[in-house]
Amino acid sequence: MDRDRTEHSSGTPTPAIGRAIIVMGASGSGKSTIAATLAAELGARYIDADDLHAPAAIEQMRAGVPLTDEDRWPWLETIGARITQETAGGSDLVVACSALRRVYRDRLRAGSTAALRFVQLQVPREVLIERVQGRSGHFMPSVLIDSQLATLEPLDADESGFAVDGSRPEVEVLDRIERALGR
Repeated sequence: MDRDRTEHSSGTPTPAIGRAIIVMGASGSGKSTIAATLAAELGARYIDADDLHAPAAIEQMRAGVPLTDEDRWPWLETIGARITQETAGGSDLVVACSALRRVYRDRLRAGSTAALRFVQLQVPREVLIERVQGRSGHFMPSVLIDSQLATLEPLDADESGFAVDGSRPEVEVLDRIERALGR
């Protein structure tokens, strides 16, 4: 879904900037699965923001210690920079990122030149815990679900995005997202 160059008001061509869709929610909400599949269906690039955490942050979470805002700032800046890098030539991008608080989403918007659209996956606590306990090889323990839910701030009315019931079957979740995106 690459875009052609756009023309600046001076008549000088400026590179097109792609859009970025951020699939957000608590651990276990299905962010990575939904975002990767959505990216493939849209012909977009995909990034899992968990892959951009510093090793110390991963070990902190693995130990069951929630990250503080100070722990998250460098991570969010890295994500924003990657969004800018990946969309600079007009490519679209789908990112799996918790983006739990408004201030985190604001940091992503401030750190990126792309137009960001958020898709919040809403999943009941019990389902999140069941999903996290049922997966292997991930650093996030289920004991951190409650701290994530306590941190989670739903999208505000002035934020570009929408919420979807992430507890539904994957095909339904993707269908709802694609319809909301106008596909």
